[in-house]
Amino acid sequence: MTKLTKLTLAASLATGLALGLPAAATAAEGLVGISMPEKVTARWVADGDNMVKSFQEAGYQTDLQYANDDIPAQLSQIENMITKGAKVLVIAALDGTTLSNALENAHAAGTKVIAYDRLIRETPNVDYYATFDNFKVGVMQGTALVEGLKERFPDQKPWNVELFGGSPDDNNAYFFYDGAMSVIQPLIDSGDIVIPSGQTGLDRVGTLRWDAATAQSRMDNILSANYGDKQVHAVLSANDGLARGIISSVKGVGYGSGDLKMPIITGQDAEIPGIKAIIDGDQYSTVFKDTRELAKVTVGMVNAMLEGKEPEVNDTKTYDNGIKVVPSYLLEPVSVTAANWKQVLVDSGYYTEDQLK
Repeated sequence: MTKLTKLTLAASLATGLALGLPAAATAAEGLVGISMPEKVTARWVADGDNMVKSFQEAGYQTDLQYANDDIPAQLSQIENMITKGAKVLVIAALDGTTLSNALENAHAAGTKVIAYDRLIRETPNVDYYATFDNFKVGVMQGTALVEGLKERFPDQKPWNVELFGGSPDDNNAYFFYDGAMSVIQPLIDSGDIVIPSGQTGLDRVGTLRWDAATAQSRMDNILSANYGDKQVHAVLSANDGLARGIISSVKGVGYGSGDLKMPIITGQDAEIPGIKAIIDGDQYSTVFKDTRELAKVTVGMVNAMLEGKEPEVNDTKTYDNGIKVVPSYLLEPVSVTAANWKQVLVDSGYYTEDQLK
């Protein structure tokens, strides 16, 4: 190596350190493959954008791909990332049980794997999991539902409630549902809440691919079959997309007009349409998961792995993928209602007030 080359390399490394970039990334300019499930849901777009920004600021190259709700497409995209020489894959899986073969190839190539917000199941070849406390998300949804019932329908017990869970092929859906039911089930047992449709359990109330149209159709059927002389007081909705379908259904039969109050409807992801619905009184609550913070945690995991260190985790017991317990970092979600949306979302800089008008 010539003296000039040595000086140039030393200067480059010094610049990287001055900017706070990891030495491994500065020297190797590692490629990080980012696989997201779809871009119809605003939160996945935000996740992708925030990760690209955070990784590039840390000195990495990125390959961001959206699978458009197509499992073979996601598998193909992941295989292509491995072929391109990605040092790390960050994967939000469409179906957490379908990636075993692709991740065997990743392992053979020396590529590390981080499951992003959705646990990848039935494979030993997932190194870490970055997510939010998903059971707590469900607890927040169940708590908001009960608080809303007490606020809007204080004298109308028993309360009529229906349940809409997330996609059964998304491991998180079970945590959301179990967390919510930890709050709701005691009130069912006491008789304060009834489920007129009789539909409980994620095998019956799950919504494949988190599809809003499916939720709307199911709510239409529930109303026509079970609510001829009854009023629905609340609907547990696992995210804002499902809530939109549910809102369309109940408003279609007159809820929110005249003396027929809107039911308490929960959500998750703090999407702009969901926040607008909360401001308008159509949706009662959502759960905010700050994707900026999740991106930072994920970048930190990548930095540590590529420097031969152990990434920081705060949970080594909860997330068993059927083969191994995946070391995880869980971030804190935040419940959002009409009382605090501005403080949580606007004052933090996540949205501008104009975006929510």
